[in-house]
Amino acid sequence: MNQSLWGIDLGGTKIEGVILKSEEEPVPLVRTRIDTEASKGYDHVLGQIGKLIKKMIAESKQIPSSIGFGTPGILDPVSQTLKNSNTTVLNGMPVKKDLEEQLQLAVILANDANCFALAEATWGAVRKKVPGARMVFGIILGTGVGGGIVMDGKIWNGHHGIAGEWGHNFLDESGGPCYCGKIGCVEKVLSGPSLQKYYEGLTGVKKSLKEIVALRNQDAAAQQTISRLAHFFGKAVSVITNSLDPDIIVVGGGVGNIDEIYTEGVVSLNNFIFNNYCSVPVIRPDLGDSAGVFGAAALTNSSLR
Repeated sequence: MNQSLWGIDLGGTKIEGVILKSEEEPVPLVRTRIDTEASKGYDHVLGQIGKLIKKMIAESKQIPSSIGFGTPGILDPVSQTLKNSNTTVLNGMPVKKDLEEQLQLAVILANDANCFALAEATWGAVRKKVPGARMVFGIILGTGVGGGIVMDGKIWNGHHGIAGEWGHNFLDESGGPCYCGKIGCVEKVLSGPSLQKYYEGLTGVKKSLKEIVALRNQDAAAQQTISRLAHFFGKAVSVITNSLDPDIIVVGGGVGNIDEIYTEGVVSLNNFIFNNYCSVPVIRPDLGDSAGVFGAAALTNSSLR
């Protein structure tokens, strides 16, 4: 197959589009973005998507036959409406149907964490580290916590469409109430804002996660915050490892840049896994902030979704 792949990463603050030359040569022919402006409502977001695609068509002189979308949230397989999106104007809306009617072409949707996992499995770190990996678990640790599963090169969505959503598994009550209605979710312990909140609780001082990480060798509270991250990362990932036993785990997002995840965090995983050793590689991604939109483009190749 040697046709261009079109992808859109629909984020809360920006919408990014890419046209890749082909699966064999994932080189961007066009890459551009526009503000989401979600505060202006659902119809406005659809209009922004249309505006971005018109720009991509004008720049590339191509007309796509289909476009892949990485979305915040999940398309419910029964209702065909979006759910669990932190861009709340999309929740309960028939996003796929409305986009297909507006654009007059086929639209393939997947959760943004699934797109991240698919991109890293197809073109990124997974392919380099474990080229024969059958089961890949992709983690996004950032403002929220998400996950995606790629099995035999294809996204595994699950019966309810929520496969990989480990961010709302219970982890520890100290995380406190979550917007999902539960208490102590993984997201409330491991996300960037949750780590900042924990540090503020220890010190009474507000600092960014970047500042906390920079202080960890001279500030006891910063060190405690990072040690807590590593401890609970291993505990949370042990549940995934015990359940799925993936061949490789790739960690993206801003929190995923913290070195201790790959040292102390892996030691913690070893302590909690239901096995007498732990050899699953836990690695950084290769594609950086390109992974989401590259994964969305990969959705238009039927052999990858």
